[in-house]
Amino acid sequence: MVVLTELPETGPGLMQEIKILLDALAGIWGRHMRAHPVPPLYSSGVRYREEPGNGSGIEDWACPWRVIQRGWGDCDDLVAYRVAELLAAGEAASVQVLRKRGTKRFHVRVRRANGAVEDPSIRLGAKLPASGEVL
Repeated sequence: MVVLTELPETGPGLMQEIKILLDALAGIWGRHMRAHPVPPLYSSGVRYREEPGNGSGIEDWACPWRVIQRGWGDCDDLVAYRVAELLAAGEAASVQVLRKRGTKRFHVRVRRANGAVEDPSIRLGAKLPASGEVL
């Protein structure tokens, strides 16, 4: 099923709305992973790749099965996959949304149940932020 939605383009609530939606998708996908497992993200062969059309305002949040099929995901795809994987294993992980300072762009990471933060994008090939770009 494909679901299209619109979120406000700007405003302080956008980060929270992104978090709510990605956490919900990861929860749904985590439940399905129990019955339809996928390889663990970090050993799946999937790589980070920026989504085509990035910056256009259109975002495609791919499910883990599609990420595996195409072999790549952007930051939100990889984080939702990893959070779903952790939820399926019984860990209360969640999505962390950050705004890149000085831009209108966002980045997401995984917040583990113990408070640790991991960044699947970096682990799977994304370049570190350029000098002066703070997440």
